[in-house]
Amino acid sequence: MNGAIALFVSDTAYDNFMGRYSVRLAAPFADFAGIAHGMRVADVGAGTGALTRELASRGAVVAAADPAPAFVAALKERLPDVEVEAAPAEALPWPDESFDASLAQLVVTFMNDAPKGVQEMRRVVKPGGTVAVCMWDRDGMEMLAAIHRAQSALAADSPDTEARTLYRTREEIESLFVDGFESVETELLEVESGYTGFDEFWDAVRGGAGPAGQWAAALEGDALAAAHDELHRQLGEPSGAFRLVGRAWATRARRS
Repeated sequence: MNGAIALFVSDTAYDNFMGRYSVRLAAPFADFAGIAHGMRVADVGAGTGALTRELASRGAVVAAADPAPAFVAALKERLPDVEVEAAPAEALPWPDESFDASLAQLVVTFMNDAPKGVQEMRRVVKPGGTVAVCMWDRDGMEMLAAIHRAQSALAADSPDTEARTLYRTREEIESLFVDGFESVETELLEVESGYTGFDEFWDAVRGGAGPAGQWAAALEGDALAAAHDELHRQLGEPSGAFRLVGRAWATRARRS
């Protein structure tokens, strides 16, 4: 994860809210990017290390970067053998042509300047190397879509946090791969995660991770109760365990 929105979110809050999906997304995303043993790979906006761990498990030589101090500390603790740098996507700390591939999982929406960030990812890979990003589809990520519907139902002037974010459609993501790229390919990846009940879901949302979490964490009193009840309704009023699907657009290209 990248950008100012992550700077003051704890690694635990992120893991409870989004990490349960990002861990499951890491393997199909790494498959899509063609990561294999011995490759040198940059994980940009590495967050708490869901993708970093998957890349390392494949025998890749991984270097990770993230601007959030809590995430950098978590990465160093969880993956002590991985090179970890405190840096945003827009100013990667590595020399030109250092990697075989550069990946960003669930990051481009939160970059301060996504086109610049993707160009930095291109800069650090070798000619012919792979740059790949993925981001949740605006409607196909069921958790975020339910939160957006709840916000819309509660007030016409709702902050509408998920609808305002960019790079959640195929066209938007592919628009980042124009200058200096060839062989652009896109797929829709799908994962799912389970909850023991609505209380677990609500606690994860209230942790403050991401735009949706910040919205929920700021609520108080009657507004908090109304959001709780409306979100429960939007999920079909589950009375026990339930599962939600997350669909993400993944785009890869070669550096020309």
